[in-house]
Amino acid sequence: MSNAYFEIREPINEPYLGYAPGSAERAALKERLKELKSEEIEIPAIINGEEVKTGRTADVVMPHNHAHKLGTVHYCGEKEVNQAIEGALEAQKKWADTPWQDRVAIFLRAADIITGPERFTMNATTMLAQSKTPQQSEIEAVGELADFFRFNAWYLTKIYQDQPYSPDGMWNRVEYRPLEGFVFAVTPFNFTAIAGNLPAAPAMCGNVVLWKPSPESIYSSWYVMQVLKEAGLPDGVIQFLPGEGADVGDPALASEHLSGLHFTGSVGTFNHLWKTIGNNIEKYRTYPRIVGETGGKDFIFAHKSADVDRLVIAALRGAFEYQGQKCSAASRMYVPKSLWPEFSDKLVAEVKKIKVGDVEDFSNFMGAVISRKAFEKITGYIDYAKEAKDAEIIAGGTYDSSKGWFVHPTVIHTTDPHFKTMEEEIFGPVLTVYVYEDKDFEKTLDLCDNTSPYALTGAIWARDRYALKQMADRLRQSAGNFYINDKPTAAIVNQQPFGGARKSGTNDKAGSMVNLFRWLSMRSMKETYQAPLDWTYPYMGKE
Repeated sequence: MSNAYFEIREPINEPYLGYAPGSAERAALKERLKELKSEEIEIPAIINGEEVKTGRTADVVMPHNHAHKLGTVHYCGEKEVNQAIEGALEAQKKWADTPWQDRVAIFLRAADIITGPERFTMNATTMLAQSKTPQQSEIEAVGELADFFRFNAWYLTKIYQDQPYSPDGMWNRVEYRPLEGFVFAVTPFNFTAIAGNLPAAPAMCGNVVLWKPSPESIYSSWYVMQVLKEAGLPDGVIQFLPGEGADVGDPALASEHLSGLHFTGSVGTFNHLWKTIGNNIEKYRTYPRIVGETGGKDFIFAHKSADVDRLVIAALRGAFEYQGQKCSAASRMYVPKSLWPEFSDKLVAEVKKIKVGDVEDFSNFMGAVISRKAFEKITGYIDYAKEAKDAEIIAGGTYDSSKGWFVHPTVIHTTDPHFKTMEEEIFGPVLTVYVYEDKDFEKTLDLCDNTSPYALTGAIWARDRYALKQMADRLRQSAGNFYINDKPTAAIVNQQPFGGARKSGTNDKAGSMVNLFRWLSMRSMKETYQAPLDWTYPYMGKE
């Protein structure tokens, strides 16, 4: 039994490796890529610490070379989900009672494994399975994931320290309990860090978790699970359940023991899950906590005083890094007419320099989009723009699926602020620009705010400080992550807590203390040293 208060040093964000030509890390990463490509792995479910092979399998392939098979995954269904729920509830008996320092030690060790001996594995698996460049993979599959583990451990100690005032004669205290039941974590394909954090954050707080990773990132998610096991995560605390959405989701949401949903994905899926929870509300033992981050139609809004050269780079990186497959990616842009000639010329010139191809060729800025389904959706928008009378493709617009799902960075100029690609989420490398009259600055701010149902990220650009204030004030509710003279992507744990409102989610801010509060249930306790012996009060006395 512990008889001391233990402190965790405030973390610093994990530094990123650059993988420059001639560097040791570049050689090590290339070697690990070669090793992983040379083997096919089998990915089972992990239930109660045991590997479960269901026989219902699917191939795991590389988006940039879809003929290359990385492995085979076994999909779960109702039987496995119910088995996982039963095992998780049993595991919870010990896990919830485990001292906080023993819980967080596991995740702190996992962070050191990720940034140490398994650094190149984490980077390489994400590159191969999600077609990320070394830069894009390093900053999240290594840096951000480790930051989530380290900062969440530190945040948790700060939460536990927050205690109420105690007057003389009593001791008031608050206990931060895990939720009663299990948390269902549903994770996306586009960030290995999010895939790891969504089950890990509730687990660190003492909860047990059913984790359904995206089939399109199952390869890197499997390696995250191996790191957690190596770090000492007890069996049954996180149940790893690959599978199609409804096959895993329906039985999980049908359980009376569901206590929380931690989700990142599409609006449609989140709406369906929330409705299902609502329809099942009478059967649950507790009201489930619902935390979700969905989509975005993220904007860049430029004032006439903006620095054009820097604006060009922000637009290019914001829209096209990781093929635009970020919830935060710049997708629509508002540029004043006075800047348009210079801006468009420079942007088109830079976009033409972008190389697209196999991510193992480190000279490529972009890889492939994640799947055939994504490829067909994105190219459908491009084809629509090609045929439209009120839009023009000024850069890119080409694509090729013969070897990989490659879509070249595309810039559309439209005269209609409500053009289809200005309003609908594409989740690909397509940026649409609307050019507004300088005199319509204020009216266009209103347009930017009202065009999209989302409110995830946005960026404003100006050198005029009064204009920046006006833009920030008018767009106050338009984005949960707001950038001034920067691109609207690349939030860092403990620096820019991430999340949006409106149809972008519940804004529970991953990468901050706020998110952890959602996985804790407070119990207030009052201990009185000398309870009264007389039930009467002074006002009852005789005159």
